[in-house]
Amino acid sequence: MKIITKDQINKILPSIDILPEIEQGFKAYSEGGAVIPPVGELILDKGEVHIKYGYITGDKFYVIKVASGFYGNPELGLPSSNGLLLLFSQVTGELACVLLDEGHLTDIRTAVAGAIAAKYLAPEEVTRIGIVGTGIQARLQLQYLKEVVACRQVMVWGRGHKQLNSYKAEMEKLGFNIETTLDPSYITEKCNLIVSTTPSKVPLLQSGALMKGTHITAVGSDTKEKQELAPSILKNADLVVADSIKQCLERGEIFKAMEAGLLKEEDLTELGHIISGSAEGRTSDRQLTVADLTGVAVQDLKIASAVYRSSTD
Repeated sequence: MKIITKDQINKILPSIDILPEIEQGFKAYSEGGAVIPPVGELILDKGEVHIKYGYITGDKFYVIKVASGFYGNPELGLPSSNGLLLLFSQVTGELACVLLDEGHLTDIRTAVAGAIAAKYLAPEEVTRIGIVGTGIQARLQLQYLKEVVACRQVMVWGRGHKQLNSYKAEMEKLGFNIETTLDPSYITEKCNLIVSTTPSKVPLLQSGALMKGTHITAVGSDTKEKQELAPSILKNADLVVADSIKQCLERGEIFKAMEAGLLKEEDLTELGHIISGSAEGRTSDRQLTVADLTGVAVQDLKIASAVYRSSTD
């Protein structure tokens, strides 16, 4: 049994091309090749804990992941994310690896999923990227978008000047031109590729000012309580994509829109079907598209397996 620490993981990650690995996971899931039980969840006074687990038929391993978010931690000088992943043999049940990632691999695989959504759904010409939020995920989403989108013009919304200035200073070092705003409506007015990354429980983005041809990737809402998008955005969208339709019926932006009576299950397309070519993605630069990413255990399995393999090479 191997133990891999966060420091070791950070040294391994640059050597892995993780985007195609995660694409394969989504494809296997949508084609019925994965067994992914419902998410285990603890909602605590100060944070939340998600337990995700599953396997792909014929793969070497199954995965069990515990990941938490305690959003008041930064005020204590602590990261908001924590957790670990366990890889077990599908053949013997033996524990092959403990990945003490402290939530980092969850952050990375979520950012990679955002890049995949943009790869298949963003308009051909992205004029400005909008980022809703200033935390770890807001930074990683932009970082991984560099792999699939040429645009470097960015507008970011945050709750205060301190957070925005910190974000701007860090991301401009990566070659982006960052504008900041305290008004989220500017994001919808000026950006045609938007990524929302916050744990908000009230909609931050409204449908009225959205540009024609905009794509929105929503990654912050992964419980029944969270919501970043007004349900009317999904109602008006030409294409609504779920990482897992089954999971999004129970949590996230799709759940909220269905709860409001503005969306039906038959309106949804699964990301893995678009990747495989069995369903259409964006077909016009005039379309409004939305991807609701609630996080699926195949992502955890694929990134954990890739790190483990690289550690044994």
